[in-house]
Amino acid sequence: MKTNLPQGNSNQNKYNLADYDQAYATFRWEMAEKDLGWEKGSPVNIAHSCIDRHVLEGKGDRVALISDDPAGIRTYSFREMQQLTNRFANALKRLGIRKGERVALLLPASPEFHISLLGTVKTGAIAVPLHSKYMSDALKDFLRDSEPSLVVTTAPLRQRIPEKEVPSIRGVIVVGKAGDENDWDRLVADSDDSQATEWMDREDPMLLLYTSGSTGNPKGVVHVHEGALQYFQTGRWVLDLKETDVYWCTADPGWVTGISYGIWAPWLNGVTNVVYNGPFDAEKWYGLLEKNRVTVWYTTPSYLRMLMSRGGNISRKFNFKALRKILSVGEPLNPIVNRWSLSTFNLGVYDSWWMTETGALMIANFSCLPVKPGSMGKPIPGIYAAIINDQGEELPPLEMGQLAIRAGWPAMMRGIWRDKEKYDEYFRIPPWYLTGDLAYRDKDGYFWFQGRIDDVIKFQSERVGPFEIESKLVEHPAVTEAGVIGKPHPLKGEIIKAFIVLESGYSWSDELNKDICEFIKTRLAPHLVPDEVQVCPGLPRTKSGKLMRRVLKSWELGLPVGDISTMD
Repeated sequence: MKTNLPQGNSNQNKYNLADYDQAYATFRWEMAEKDLGWEKGSPVNIAHSCIDRHVLEGKGDRVALISDDPAGIRTYSFREMQQLTNRFANALKRLGIRKGERVALLLPASPEFHISLLGTVKTGAIAVPLHSKYMSDALKDFLRDSEPSLVVTTAPLRQRIPEKEVPSIRGVIVVGKAGDENDWDRLVADSDDSQATEWMDREDPMLLLYTSGSTGNPKGVVHVHEGALQYFQTGRWVLDLKETDVYWCTADPGWVTGISYGIWAPWLNGVTNVVYNGPFDAEKWYGLLEKNRVTVWYTTPSYLRMLMSRGGNISRKFNFKALRKILSVGEPLNPIVNRWSLSTFNLGVYDSWWMTETGALMIANFSCLPVKPGSMGKPIPGIYAAIINDQGEELPPLEMGQLAIRAGWPAMMRGIWRDKEKYDEYFRIPPWYLTGDLAYRDKDGYFWFQGRIDDVIKFQSERVGPFEIESKLVEHPAVTEAGVIGKPHPLKGEIIKAFIVLESGYSWSDELNKDICEFIKTRLAPHLVPDEVQVCPGLPRTKSGKLMRRVLKSWELGLPVGDISTMD
């Protein structure tokens, strides 16, 4: 079923991408170069393109950042961001940081994080963002692997940094250290704001990101300056960003979305960026949308489900007339969440798909196209996606296989830090990048996520993806979360086992079990009814919201769960 999702802004028909088919047939990445002012063979720096470029174009007084945190509301213009990032970059140079060195950033979402990241990249160093929820053991592994020369953090978070166990660390810069020589504010204040940008080759690394670890041990993914072309173009086409927009991405800056679409995409497009530092609170979040007149909001299905679970009475206190587009990422979007959004905001949610390894959006739902609720959408112009079999052959519509991308896009990772063998594994079937995701493509060219390849349930000669069952389970009024795995069975190969979290007010019983099974049987298919259902207080998810089915399966089989340092 296709739907035309309502938009809540008077500019709703003036999309940046008006004709998807034409753009897909004609677009080349060289077109984005022209808009960014890049020239073939000339040096670049993504931080310059995000901030300094707008100042040079006479837009320095435009608001670049609105920060809502315990320190209060702080706003920064593009000119102020230029000065502060130059100051931080010059401070790093004074401390001896040079091109290619790593600077680790263990900070919450805050102006200090944004300034530190851009300042680091301006020097030609490689930024290593680390999620502020990581604890000492995980941090030790990441720091030993990346070998940063400096760490930038806060006083409370510094206690988690095992400095003595990471020989590469020469110093720690602390936000809020009140005048100490390593105090972030003092270092910035004592530096000058003269031009600090080091010009780089497009293929020079600027970011080392550790994945959320939904399928195994975390790994360091290397991204380069050329990714700016894709962050810029997808911000324009998928997020539909315009210079008059106020944009809020809810992702933590330790997660790839918090960088690619919390910093690069909005600032490459010159929009006002909202950053919030604080725990999830429905009333606070609704208030942020209203108070800042947010027009474009990028969040996750997990957060939307949390808002949905709080009920409609809270949302009715607020005015969302400025909001014109909502997008989600991080995990598949259940259709029931889309229906809730339509009733709450008069806006549907545009789902999108990409990975830490892809660097930027690859498949998405676009404003100019009908949306099929539950679908990932269509490939970005400039991206070729396919469903392939184990031999790398493309499969026809409606056949399930591995989602693969033809290699060579601008934001594509350029390496796995210190693990070439792992990197090469992603490209073992040329010309494809192998995502490890199970999906199919319908006859209209829309892609549908079905789970990770390792999550496929095989029974009675059939292959079943777990997401379809999970999505239907959460439509039952008693179920707030669901995870589905295949459990080994001596006769059937595997059976379907569902782990569910009940909505408040419901208690587990044989009657409820039968009702849920009947719900799946009559609304999905009899052969997709779970053979076993287990109630849990919560499900294992990464900090970015991805369901960790491998952990569920390990628990079920009594096996070691492996690395769970990135589990929320």
